[in-house]
Amino acid sequence: MTSTLLAPPITLTPDASGLIAEIEAYLASLPVAATAVGPLICNYGSTAQLWYAGFPQTGPTFLDRIAHRPARPTPVSIADHLRLASRYINAFGWVQGALWDSAGRVCLLGAQAAVLAHGYGTPDTVRRARIQVMEVLHATGRPVSSPDEYNDRATTRQADVHHLLDRASARALSLGL
Repeated sequence: MTSTLLAPPITLTPDASGLIAEIEAYLASLPVAATAVGPLICNYGSTAQLWYAGFPQTGPTFLDRIAHRPARPTPVSIADHLRLASRYINAFGWVQGALWDSAGRVCLLGAQAAVLAHGYGTPDTVRRARIQVMEVLHATGRPVSSPDEYNDRATTRQADVHHLLDRASARALSLGL
């Protein structure tokens, strides 16, 4: 008898409240640039990785922030610096005749400078890496006054720069640098 006097229980679901429709309408009203972009997945199932994948991410430590000092560079070997420069060129593109352009593409020196600016290595690391590049250029019969001259030659392609960096990295690794 008392059950007829009580109202039926109210069950509120997201669909019934119109919440989902309201959220979908809000998301549809956002500009295209504000939507989140997911990771790129190639046809073979691997995800695109950042150019510094496998290396510690640089940035100020807690002590750096307390002392109001810039972040200390992450130590990398000469071989790692050359590999990072090649990855940077691969990620952002390659250019001849300039350190970088408005599209973000970089030359060989620009890639080394960018790796250094992101906190990987020291200026001495860059200098020693350039020595390894010069050694490879001269050992392979391409005598030039600097790696930049080789980068800016009309006959040099991006693949040539990657091959040069790979060989210089392998040389540095074999020498324990």
